[in-house]
Amino acid sequence: MDPVREMVTGRRPTIIISDPKVAVDLLEKRSTKFSSRPRFVVMGELYWDNAGILVQPYGKEWQIRRRMLHQALNPSALRLYKPVQEAEAARLCRALLDQPKSYEGIIDRFTASVVFSIAYGHRIDSMDSKVIRQRLEFMQYSASLNVPGRYLAESIPWLKYIPNFLAPWKAEIQRHGREEAATNVALIRRVQDELRIAEKPSDVPDSLSKLLLEAREADPNTFGVLSERDFSFVPASLFGAGSDTTASTLCSAILMLVTNPQAQAAAHAELDHVVGMTRLPTFDDEKDLPYLKALCNETLRIRPVAVLGGTPHANSVADTYKGFYIPQGTTILSNSWAINLNPTYYPNPHHFDPLRFLEVDPETLTYLPKTSREDLAKLSPQISHPAKEGHSSFGWGRRICPGAGLAQNSLFIALARLLWAFELQPMREANGSERRYDTFAYTQGFNIRPQPFECEIHVRSEKHRLALMAETIGAEKVMNRFPPFEE
Repeated sequence: MDPVREMVTGRRPTIIISDPKVAVDLLEKRSTKFSSRPRFVVMGELYWDNAGILVQPYGKEWQIRRRMLHQALNPSALRLYKPVQEAEAARLCRALLDQPKSYEGIIDRFTASVVFSIAYGHRIDSMDSKVIRQRLEFMQYSASLNVPGRYLAESIPWLKYIPNFLAPWKAEIQRHGREEAATNVALIRRVQDELRIAEKPSDVPDSLSKLLLEAREADPNTFGVLSERDFSFVPASLFGAGSDTTASTLCSAILMLVTNPQAQAAAHAELDHVVGMTRLPTFDDEKDLPYLKALCNETLRIRPVAVLGGTPHANSVADTYKGFYIPQGTTILSNSWAINLNPTYYPNPHHFDPLRFLEVDPETLTYLPKTSREDLAKLSPQISHPAKEGHSSFGWGRRICPGAGLAQNSLFIALARLLWAFELQPMREANGSERRYDTFAYTQGFNIRPQPFECEIHVRSEKHRLALMAETIGAEKVMNRFPPFEE
């Protein structure tokens, strides 16, 4: 595939990048020029009224919001959230004991609860809760506004100024936008009220909203410039960035493990060696679980959720790259699917093998199944991927997903505990043979996840079951500090 392709759609040309080196050259090394967004007239301006950080152009307003997110998602803050992630991962595994066939809904609840606990200090016990139903409706509605060609206003922006009585489509969009804004404000006010009536701040569980409110009080000149509505959109953005995407990645991991038993066996061997059968893995074990960390990265590589790199970039000034002229305002998509499956960087790219991300010599890990030097050589890339993580599933440059660290932590602890506790196996057909799975059967859209599939999920032993039951008691105590939202 060509590393760069150009096409013209609507007002501006579009460039599609399919090589990570080009993405680094433009989106990282020239990030001062290539960190803006295309103009989203309907979704960004009419629906969100420029409050959503996702589609906001590069500039002071965006930088303030980004700084706020960094304040609550930097490495020090992420450590505060790990007890919640461990507890929710235990609750995830406990639910799988009783309802293994409902794994997808259980995973959705896990990621939603992690995000809401971290964003607002309140857990999610059911995907039928009002606050989740609202959030999913907002996400689905905003996605419907971003369908190419649906609204003429994207091509003719002055249509947004037509009075509402002449443009009922516009009035309807703005009505939905006011509903989402009111919901976001109500959630942040809930945390404000809890801080106000608490005897001391430590009585309120740590959350992104709590940290942001405290930061605003300590530095009003920086964080107090946003209106209450705009401020409330910052913690709200965490759900869209870190709930559905992480759930989709976990579903992909299950599909890959069911269809690649050798990778699952290696992960089991590592967990048995490092953790044993009488306790669950924790974040303290992460440094001793290099294969599991590699498995997480291989999952992110082989099935990136945002196949076209998420929300596109745009350049704020015209530029030239290797003789190729890029006009100001060009839409720039990084084709994550093509990049992550590029054989130059990932030999045999459709083969799921965590060894390609292993940071140590596998021969030093005596518990792993033996791998020949020839097989390892087959995974050696012609050129190393230029990104630090070895893949680009979280985006590029200044627009890289601010919740990447949070998502990686949720993915690691969920997979560590799930693989510690369970054996994932293909279904058996009526004739006794193992079911064959289509690992390319995915939903369509900007974000993808596997089409629903069945598999067998069995606890690995009675010792594992008893340890999980005991761990769940402690997990419930942790999550009792994060009461669910009332209906």
